[in-house]
Amino acid sequence: MIKPLYNNVLLKKVEASNQTESGIIISQKEKNEEYAVVEAVSECKEVKIDDKVYEMPLKKGDKVMYKKYSGTEVNDGDEEYILIKAEDILAIVK
Repeated sequence: MIKPLYNNVLLKKVEASNQTESGIIISQKEKNEEYAVVEAVSECKEVKIDDKVYEMPLKKGDKVMYKKYSGTEVNDGDEEYILIKAEDILAIVK
């Protein structure tokens, strides 16, 4: 098991659907959004972004959107994850 330190988060990438909820198929080959599910969060309770301190808003199981090309890809056995800084996560998807 990989345990993130400091303000890092471990994500498992989720393939974005090429079909909307209403059934419209998206033919775009490269999507701008990257989605993932939070697998683990560091024990830090706060995140510092641009000299401001925020409470860590993430928890295991959150579906998130993150900056494309950010983070480090890591393997743990057969599983592939992304280790990313909390400030590179853009949104929690509900």
